[in-house]
This record gives sequence, structure tokens and C-alpha cells, in this order.
Amino acid sequence: MTSALLPDLAPWRASVDFRRLWKSGLISNFGSFLTLVALPVQLKDLTESTAAVGAIGAVELLPLIVCGLYGGALADALDKRGLILWTEAGQGLLSAVLLLNALLPGPAIWPLYAVAALSSALAAVQRPALDSLWPRIVAHDDMPAAASLNSLRWTVGGVAGPALAGVVVAYAGLGWAYAVDVLTFAVSLAYIVRIAASPAAHEAAKPSLRAIAEGARYAWSRKELLGTYVVDLAAMSLAMPLAVLPFLADALDADWALGLMYASIPAGALLVSLTSGWASRVHRHGLMVVLAAAGWGLSIAAVGLTRQVWLVLLLLTVAGGFDMVSGIFRSAMWNQTIPDELRGRLAGIELLSYSVGPQLGQVRAGGLAAWTGLRTSIACGGLACAGAVGLLALCLPGLMTYDARTNAHAVRMRERRAETAPAKV
Repeated sequence: MTSALLPDLAPWRASVDFRRLWKSGLISNFGSFLTLVALPVQLKDLTESTAAVGAIGAVELLPLIVCGLYGGALADALDKRGLILWTEAGQGLLSAVLLLNALLPGPAIWPLYAVAALSSALAAVQRPALDSLWPRIVAHDDMPAAASLNSLRWTVGGVAGPALAGVVVAYAGLGWAYAVDVLTFAVSLAYIVRIAASPAAHEAAKPSLRAIAEGARYAWSRKELLGTYVVDLAAMSLAMPLAVLPFLADALDADWALGLMYASIPAGALLVSLTSGWASRVHRHGLMVVLAAAGWGLSIAAVGLTRQVWLVLLLLTVAGGFDMVSGIFRSAMWNQTIPDELRGRLAGIELLSYSVGPQLGQVRAGGLAAWTGLRTSIACGGLACAGAVGLLALCLPGLMTYDARTNAHAVRMRERRAETAPAKV
């Protein structure tokens, strides 16, 4: 019974490049989560404004949209490993800029926004390449297991990074958090350079607006995929509370708990990842996405209604678990049904669904908190999320009835992948 809950390690055993990619992401994510906490804390200290902290999402939004779409076209047209390598190096340089600014006697505010915008652009270019690389090195039927392992990689960094950041920022200073982030990028690059090249598919189009439009038309024709995008966009844009967590810690008179608050959502995701063996036996992926997104919204609403810090931490953990369930099944749907020659461009569209939402969520949470109050912002956002997800479920029957065993696109991709064996050790 216990073994049935543990993560399926088949992708890890079968592909050395998957292991390298996984380790690189684990180390890089750990450092990035340190900065995720340090940056808004630094802005809060410099401005004491919820709107100023929420504006991080605003400056990240346009680069994310533009570069995400074009990054998807680049991922289809260029060597994916090379694209990941250069964008990872760029992210490391930006973390170095944050470190230098933090070491100044009077740190400036504008570099924080500039780095946030540039980092968003690089992440938007990199993520489609990452998302379209690992399905190449994993067997088709192992993709749900690989999605769970990738989620585990993210959540380990997401728990350890913020938890450590809260301690480092409080006792050692912001500079140390940024310094560790720079170091993790250097180690991550050492793993990426050892991954085999992954050139463009023969059928891939050159990067252009026409190629991007082709990917958008394909996504529009797949209403079950479209459903996963809009459900996640609604959940994140309406109920993401990260921008106001520093102020929530103040309101609860629990500054010591800020790092734990940032770590709680990834902790819930980690618990789901560690017990994700069941995911490979679920085939109604769309239904699971909807139920999990609604659970996320209701959990966040409850965060805004409680005044006990331990209950806030528990509810954020539950919310993170729901978000991970949604993420596992969204990823399985995407990677089991999208043709290889379109995977990068569709990954760019996917990036918008799961990344633009949190950025809009930061703007919404910070702005509404300044207007109506902190708790109202959090609670109303969670309730609006649950309501929006329920309405979308009614409007998207194809998402609710999706079954990986019978869906025509999934069957076609399974047959195509069966013609070639995955990479072996």
C-alpha cells in the first residue's frame, strides 16, 4: 500500500539526461525561492507599501507575455539545451545585480523592478525549452510520473528556499540570500552543460509571428487544453496571496512566520508529490484539474478569514497541495497529447496560463489590499476563484470528460512514441 503512494521513479531510472535536468532544476529553484522571499521583503522595507510590492507582478507581466510566446517559437526552432544554458547564465547575472545593490549603503529601488522584469523575460524564454525538452527524454507512459518528479523537484526547493530565506534575511541580511542564489545558478549550469543536445524537430517552423499564430490556432482547436489554461489562469489571478504575505505576518504579529508562510504552499505541494504514486492510475485528468483549482480557491479564502498563525500555515499548506494536484494533471494532459513539433509553442502558451496568473494575482492582491484591506483582499480573491472555476467547468464539457485512455490526441501520441524508444542509461 505504501509503495503505491510513493513517486514512480521509472523516468529517473531510464534517462540519465532526465536526472541531470532534475538536479539542475532542484538546485536552481532552491536559490530562486530565496530571492522570491528576499525581493518583496526588501521592497517592503524600502517603501512600506502593499501597492509597491504588488507592482512586482505588473513589471513582470509584459516581458512574460511577449517573451513567453516568442520563447515557445524559439524552443521549437533552436537547440533546447543551448537555450536553457544561456538563459540560466543570464538569470545568474541578474541575481548578482541584486546582490551588488543590496550591498550598497543605500540600496536603490529601481534595480529591483528592473531585475524583476528582465528575470521574467529570461524565465519566459527558458521555460518552454525546459517543458519541451523533458518529454523527449521520457517514455510516453512515464510522463505522469515525470510530471510528479518535476513537481517534487520544484517543491523541495520551494519548501527549503523560503524557510531558509526567512532565517537568512532576518539574521544575516538580504545580501546573503542573493549570494546563495548566485551560487546555485553556477552549480545548475554545471549539470546543464552535460545534457545531450536537443536540436529542433525536422517539422519545426522558424520563429516568427506566423509560427506563434499556428501554435495559438492549435491550442484554440483543443478545447480540453484551452480549459486547463483558463482554469489555472483564473485560479492564480484571483487567489494568489504571495504579494501580501509580509503584511499578513505583520497583522498576525508573527514576523518569525513569514518564511514559513512562503514555504507552506510549496510544502503542501511537496506532500502531494511525495505521495503521487496514485496519479499514474487516474485517467480523468480534466476533472481533477477543476476540483483541485476549486479547492485552492476555498483554502485561500479561509486564510483571509482566520486570525491564528498556525491555522494560516495549515491552510496555505492545503492550498499548495490542491495546486500541485492541478499541476500534475495539467502537465500530463499537455505532454501526452501535444505533437513534438508544436511542443515549444504550446509550452509558451502554457507558460502564460500558469505564470501570468500569479503576476496578475500579485497586482490584484496588493492593489485590493490597499483599497479594501488585507483580509478582504485574500478572502474575496479565494471565493472569486472558486466561483470562476465552477462557471468554467460548466462552460467546458470537453475538459470535464477528458480521459487519457480514449482521447484521440493522446492515443495518437502514444502510437507515435511507441515507434522510438526513450533514452536509456
